[in-house]
Amino acid sequence: MFRLVVFDIGDQRYALRLPIVEQVLRMVEVSYLPEAPAIVLGVINFHGRIIPVVDIQRRLGRSPIPYGLTSRLLVARTNRRTLALPVDEVLGVQDIPPENVTSPDAVFPGTGLVAGIVALSDGILFIHDLDTFLSLDEERQLTEALKEKSE
Repeated sequence: MFRLVVFDIGDQRYALRLPIVEQVLRMVEVSYLPEAPAIVLGVINFHGRIIPVVDIQRRLGRSPIPYGLTSRLLVARTNRRTLALPVDEVLGVQDIPPENVTSPDAVFPGTGLVAGIVALSDGILFIHDLDTFLSLDEERQLTEALKEKSE
């Protein structure tokens, strides 16, 4: 079984694998981070840790949506860093049998952002791979921007 944290952004349902999700937070003020990649909305201070806030909408080339006080921040780990993702609503943890997950290459060849696609009774669920969310150039740019902020 794949244990997934399922969430909504706009009219689309997404998921991350449960083991990489640290916490769900209420929306807080996001501080601007100069020189950060375009998909980075800014940073938050989470118990003394500075965490970049990355917008899935921007990463997917969709128009950004305004996140309000009822939105949430999903804090999750990649192989390189911890990120916060603004989401409209966290729907909870769902167990999906592996045979129900379609390879993204069967639907969207060449995309590395989606790790799997699941057809649900009420729509489509995109399982994201956060390790591929930032390109190497964006990783470098973000690292430099964070370094400058801490100096």
